[in-house]
Amino acid sequence: MAKFRLLPDEQLARSPVRQLWREFSRHHSAVAGLLLFIIFFLLALMSPLISPHDPYLQNDTLLLLPPSWSEQGLVQYPFGTDDLGRDLFSRLLVGARYTFGIAIITVLGALIMGLLLGTLAGMSKGVKSSIFNHVLDLALTIPSLLLAIIIVAILGPGLQNTTWAIMLALLPQFVHGIRNAIAEQLNQDYVVAYRLDGANNWQVFSRIIMPNIWERLTLMATMALSTATLDIAALGFLGLGAQAPSAEWGAIIGDSLDLIYIAPVSVAVPGLLIFMAVLSVNLVGDGLRNAAKKRREN
Repeated sequence: MAKFRLLPDEQLARSPVRQLWREFSRHHSAVAGLLLFIIFFLLALMSPLISPHDPYLQNDTLLLLPPSWSEQGLVQYPFGTDDLGRDLFSRLLVGARYTFGIAIITVLGALIMGLLLGTLAGMSKGVKSSIFNHVLDLALTIPSLLLAIIIVAILGPGLQNTTWAIMLALLPQFVHGIRNAIAEQLNQDYVVAYRLDGANNWQVFSRIIMPNIWERLTLMATMALSTATLDIAALGFLGLGAQAPSAEWGAIIGDSLDLIYIAPVSVAVPGLLIFMAVLSVNLVGDGLRNAAKKRREN
């Protein structure tokens, strides 16, 4: 009996994930963004282990030490020290865990809750669905940062309350996107045919809807991650998020704003890190969007 072997292109066509990666890897900016994203992710995991100094240790003899490339700088302190003598480089490394790491946690939490509520909204019908959708549309009219500030004002400042506030602020857009994605799938002919074969709601959701909306879920998560990173930094800068002596990037900028003319590095470097973190997420999101579009066209 003759055996047929698939060509490489045919094998890729049978694997949606591999085909998505093939299209994604063709965009050099997206690959660069992915590498940068991996670096920030590893820093969020390993920053306490690789920090050369204690980020909270104060040293009265090294106040406002300039960066190492300055004549008065020291090699042991690459970015110098702050007004309390704390190593700025170590604080920025640990800050990746607070700003970028907590942003990932908030997005995952909002995604899980959004998937539950979005599925309930998308699969339900009648008055219950109508009321839920109107309340959701009302929540979407409020910007996520403003909604997070309102929630923090109720819960109180602090990094833990900031996590819950941003998670709840991101929740409406996840519920809205998942609800629309499920509603689209329910109107497809193959879903109707599957129901006619006797499939219940759980079978339709697990075997038809979820495999067809995972790409959209990934895109929503990447876009929400950049929003969460900016919101955490903004709340820390305003004094509503991370509190002293936390090494969160936005809080570092807020604490060093009065020293911008004396020690500009303490403001410029954390601002640059926030920019690069958001840029990496946006590049990955754009690359995934283009790759998913190309995959569907092919």
